[in-house]
Amino acid sequence: MTAHPPPPGGALAETYAAWLCNLTLSDIPAAMQQVATLDLIDAAGLCIAARGEPYMAQATAGWDTDGPCTALGHTRRLDAAGAAFANGIAIHGEDFDDTLEGAPIRVGAMTIPAALAAAERFNLPGERATLGIIAGLETVCRLNHIAPGAIHRAGFHPVGVIGALGAAAAAGKTLGLDAAQQAAAFGIAGSMASGILEYLSEGAWTKRLHPGWAAQSGLRAALLARTGFFAPRTVLDGAHGFFHAFAPTATPDFTHLTRDLGQDWYAQRIAFKPYACGTMIHPYIDCMIRLAATGIRADQIRAITCPTGEGLVHRLWEPLPAKHRPPSGYAAKFSMPFCMAVGFFDGDAGLAQFTDARAADPAVLSLAAKITYVIDPANEYPRNYSGHIRVDTTDGRHIALDQPHMRGGVREPLTDSDIRAKALANCRHGGWSDAQAHRLIDWAATLATQPDMTSLSAFAS
Repeated sequence: MTAHPPPPGGALAETYAAWLCNLTLSDIPAAMQQVATLDLIDAAGLCIAARGEPYMAQATAGWDTDGPCTALGHTRRLDAAGAAFANGIAIHGEDFDDTLEGAPIRVGAMTIPAALAAAERFNLPGERATLGIIAGLETVCRLNHIAPGAIHRAGFHPVGVIGALGAAAAAGKTLGLDAAQQAAAFGIAGSMASGILEYLSEGAWTKRLHPGWAAQSGLRAALLARTGFFAPRTVLDGAHGFFHAFAPTATPDFTHLTRDLGQDWYAQRIAFKPYACGTMIHPYIDCMIRLAATGIRADQIRAITCPTGEGLVHRLWEPLPAKHRPPSGYAAKFSMPFCMAVGFFDGDAGLAQFTDARAADPAVLSLAAKITYVIDPANEYPRNYSGHIRVDTTDGRHIALDQPHMRGGVREPLTDSDIRAKALANCRHGGWSDAQAHRLIDWAATLATQPDMTSLSAFAS
């Protein structure tokens, strides 16, 4: 496997760990700190939104170790790994969490829980947790640029595999590992990475496990590394390393892990989702909402054809008959035709649009059946997420609508107020009062100033 070699002076994990080890909050620009704060606010609200879902009850019941740490929104206290596991599942569970433009991956769901669990377990200052969150976010974003798309092509979910390394950075920085220990944490986490894509076949819940398992794996890796556990320094760039295993068809560009460290913050390209479904679907939903605003009725639509990027087809378009009739509300989140159709009728694609009952709605399914795609070789995916619909009506009209980018991304970011409002709505969905929600949002917004983590337990309910 040909690849750009690591910088001279040591294995790549050592080079990167040395930078992480020396990172202080004063080194981090205000804009990057704000991204981390907003990601924490978003993630906290998502934890509460998922607190009453069956998969959360089953995930926490299946974890058999109690302890001193908080699974947000749950009264039962778990050990640190259990809290990281539960919070990671909850953040990602409704598919409403952050993403990275240019090299798509979820980011906060694996890293935020690992940092919070490490800080709470050892009652560290909020500044340490904040540093850990930033370290984890940046690590995931840089690692995912090394071989973008290749991990998916190999049948793995990058959230589960890259996420374990990102969580090791988050936990390691929070715990204050030295450079050798942090490099070892990466080496250990490489053997804990997992997550296959077979959930796509049935809309299965295993996708929800991936960020939680990554979060607890990274935490465990950091704790093991702190003991001096012997791990491969060449976990990233070795002959049998991470990318050889998980991205065997790629030519990795390892320069992304060390290029302009401390100057170019990849995590500032994190995008926040306005809709609770697959990110690349969002611009198409926007087109459908605009179509509905013209006054056209569903029965006046004969067919909708969507020019699309080839990289979207496997997960969001095919097999097309199954995408036209997704078997569950969760599977509907990964169906381009369903999401577009429900957006047309409801003007939204939030949590309420992805129940099992809504996924079986005859009117939505009838419109979804009229939607198909053609591959557009000029589509910018994954560098940019855009939406394109070509509508043929029953009276012979042709309507073309385009959305040039994802709302919530770098070209049209959600505001701080938007993300706070989203977190508030998600807390309400989870059954919390506005007073409870505001306390959680304010806590997340001021994490860096918290003297310790004792206040986190106030949100276990």
